[in-house]
Amino acid sequence: MVSVKSLLLATMATAAYAAPRCVKSMPAPPKTGGTKELADPAPGLVLKKIALGYGIQNYTCADESSTSVSASGAVAVLYDVTAYHPATAKTGLTKPEWEKLPESALRSASFPLNKLPGSEYNADPAQPFPAPPEDMATFSGGPGLLKFLGHHYFDATGTPMFDLSAVGLKASVVKLDGVEAPKDAYEGPMGTGAVAWLQLVESKMGLSKGLSEVYRVITAGGAPEACSVAGKGDQSVPYATFYYFY
Repeated sequence: MVSVKSLLLATMATAAYAAPRCVKSMPAPPKTGGTKELADPAPGLVLKKIALGYGIQNYTCADESSTSVSASGAVAVLYDVTAYHPATAKTGLTKPEWEKLPESALRSASFPLNKLPGSEYNADPAQPFPAPPEDMATFSGGPGLLKFLGHHYFDATGTPMFDLSAVGLKASVVKLDGVEAPKDAYEGPMGTGAVAWLQLVESKMGLSKGLSEVYRVITAGGAPEACSVAGKGDQSVPYATFYYFY
């Protein structure tokens, strides 16, 4: 016969195993320290995940003399770094280690996309993501193996999508606001600069699941080359960043 005490101890052990890691406070998106900042998430929203995204930003130049570069989407693999946020007890990184993580990944982690033959950063448009999905191996400055969380891409309508397939969450979003990255942000291996920080909100297309706001913060690399350098046509620029999902 199982005693009441045994059942109680088993219940307590199960609850302890299932309980989330202790978070000191609800992590909020960081600030750039500039004159303009992204607004805080809408009241009542809860942080679901923080991802390290690593991939490419895509651009197009009409011709070499063009003074403007047109953004044409992005492709990135997302890795779960929620447990490494400095506000997380026991597993959290220090604030400097955390803020350096996108740069560290971009400097030393393996490129996570299927590349076109002979190219350094151009992803295979037909199948940019490795299948089956892969975790990110240990890299210099990283906390260890990072678990695969999902993919970021633009759909056929040009709408940014975040498919967190590992946890059953999805976001179809549009840009609400953006601010320049800090001047000391890592400019990336191509030396082009860091892309802006963004606040993205639900697109109201009925495609999201469990998410309504996404922040792109602490960016590294990703800014385009001038058309006079890149030439006419498409260009892909590697980047890494944090995505906060609410």
